[in-house]
Amino acid sequence: MVELQIINLFMKDKKDFTKYYKYVNITYIKNNYVNIYKVFNVISIYYSKYSTKEHCSVEDLELCYLSNYLLQDSERKELRELLESIYSLEVNVEGVITLLEEHRRRSLAGDIAKMALDVEDGRTPVEDLLALFSNLELQEVEDNTPVTVNMNLADLYTSQVATPGLRWRLKFLNESFGSLRKGDFGFIFARPETGKTTFLASEISHMVEQTDGNILWFNNEEQGNKVGIRCFQAVLGMTTDHLWGDLERNQKVYDMKTKDQIKIYDFEDSSSIQRIEQILKTANPALIIFDQIDKLKGFKAERKDLELKAIYQWAREISKNYAPVIAVSQASGEAEGKTWLTMDMVDGSKTAKQGEADWILGIGKESDNTSRFRYFNICKNKLLGDKDTLPEKRHGSAKVLIRAEVARYEDL
Repeated sequence: MVELQIINLFMKDKKDFTKYYKYVNITYIKNNYVNIYKVFNVISIYYSKYSTKEHCSVEDLELCYLSNYLLQDSERKELRELLESIYSLEVNVEGVITLLEEHRRRSLAGDIAKMALDVEDGRTPVEDLLALFSNLELQEVEDNTPVTVNMNLADLYTSQVATPGLRWRLKFLNESFGSLRKGDFGFIFARPETGKTTFLASEISHMVEQTDGNILWFNNEEQGNKVGIRCFQAVLGMTTDHLWGDLERNQKVYDMKTKDQIKIYDFEDSSSIQRIEQILKTANPALIIFDQIDKLKGFKAERKDLELKAIYQWAREISKNYAPVIAVSQASGEAEGKTWLTMDMVDGSKTAKQGEADWILGIGKESDNTSRFRYFNICKNKLLGDKDTLPEKRHGSAKVLIRAEVARYEDL
């Protein structure tokens, strides 16, 4: 039912609650769904009491509910199940917002009509009516007017070239791609067991010391704990034997280097976009990783390639709104045993996924699984680069060394 989706929206974003709560037909809900009405009421109480909170968890709402309503033990269990089911709903955010926005507009129209009668009768000054109209127009402008691009050439050069973004560990990638900046979206692709996780760990362990923001790794591929270990190895440049050798000291060094800025979100159900967007709003991201991006839920289309296109378009918008995005995709079967991968070897799409990316890096390897060499081929590069980026390497290729035992890649 739509009321549950509205509660989900309000739990996960106080801004939506503040904007739309008063336009929900609470009287109708109270008369027809008493338990749901109480949840709406408790959300209002929670945000009023904790004015600095931007969202509320199941636990937050449960505690607030129990503080305001007496429940039997059996009822408490039912409450918990209800709140968990609401929080885990896959919400049609756009549809719910559209519905709430329509209620808001109708309510404002009603207020304007009532005030117009008061103005006519002389009970209300005309300025109040004009202010109400002005408020409505202002909200429409804020919601729909796009931001114009600053067309000052010096400012464009400073922001897009002269000011470094996140620099890579590998010299080859700095000379070809240059920095990653807000708005940049690209992906790596390779066959299974090639070293995609090692590549990510190697690069972010270098980037994390360059920023005060967080590196958010949305993981739905390898077990999250294993990814965490790879990050420890990459940051410290250690084998697991050395890592376990002095747990206390290694933890301190890791904390000093990363300042707890690497955040790994391990979603077994292949993260839905709504959950991701909720995290992004409060997590101060400097870099966002989607591994594997093709498994994200929340998009529907008639064909799989169109669904993937929608996912990649969404990721591109995420990079514009928050921070640069690195995604991970698989290479198709034709890439098996190939060293130099090409764009047509991206799994699942020949053009839809590739068209949305600013950059694409294929990672190939020899048929011999014991080989320590990997083969980087830049399939697409629309990045502006840095002062030291070399034009001849923009679409270059390179043979590199993978040191899986310490989760790092090295230039040769």
